[in-house]
Amino acid sequence: MEKRMTVNNGLGLHLRPAGDLCTIAMEYESKITLCFRNREFNAKSLLSILSACVQSGDEIVMVFEGPDEEEAAERISSFIEGLH
Repeated sequence: MEKRMTVNNGLGLHLRPAGDLCTIAMEYESKITLCFRNREFNAKSLLSILSACVQSGDEIVMVFEGPDEEEAAERISSFIEGLH
């Protein structure tokens, strides 16, 4: 399952929101991947998320694969879209 979303907070996925995203992702059994600029990043790894260098206004695609993918997709998309 894929979800496309825009990061709208002023600083992008800097340390605090990246850490929060990682914490949320680790609560799920599903594999969760952040896709950005034709690269894939493990959403369960803080360093991986930070290395994506996602800025404000950037569009990302989150890919969810596993038994709880729908729940994970809903929670993470709500989190990303709620960043300000």
